[in-house]
Amino acid sequence: MTPGLRKFALTAHVVSSVSWLGSVASFLVLGIAGLTSRNPELVRACYLAMNLLGQFIIVPLSAVTLLTGLIESLGTQWGLFRYYWILVKFTLTVGATVLLLLHQFTAVSEAARRALGARAGSLPEVGQLGTQLVVDAALAVVVLLTATVLSIYKPWGRTPYGSRIYASERAAAIGDVAAGEASRPWVYPLLIGGLITVAAILHLTGIMGRH
Repeated sequence: MTPGLRKFALTAHVVSSVSWLGSVASFLVLGIAGLTSRNPELVRACYLAMNLLGQFIIVPLSAVTLLTGLIESLGTQWGLFRYYWILVKFTLTVGATVLLLLHQFTAVSEAARRALGARAGSLPEVGQLGTQLVVDAALAVVVLLTATVLSIYKPWGRTPYGSRIYASERAAAIGDVAAGEASRPWVYPLLIGGLITVAAILHLTGIMGRH
């Protein structure tokens, strides 16, 4: 990619991934409030807000994060399979996105449906869904924090595939330099001729003949 496009892709990836983490943390706070509160209206509002947050913020952000991460990997020298930390981060992101989609359209939507169907003034009965939402959100925060740490520290080095690619690219670069030097055979005669010319001029002007 061009430098401008690379910076744009990196910016989009950082913004979407950080926003994803922040929205999941907000989801966790709402889940805890819905699980622990005894205020019927607050509990109902928490589960309805969690459903909206998941549908219109968390799900789109997860898709954008995955897409921009792929673009950033495949469009730069990092690659997708060259470094262990990129492979681990990609696996975590794909897994989190798939589980998020399943989670959103099963547990979250069902909890919101039960909260909406509860009678006014009565505490919504969501059963084990309340605990499940809190546990799943907490795990998602841990996974996203791990992916963020991997992006910063970049541990573990190259994969065997990455090492082979690096060696071939380095050999190709050395070959290009050698080919460039071989394609300019006139350089050495020109250099020798220049030295002879300078020596002749110095000799004719008497500089070299002085003692």
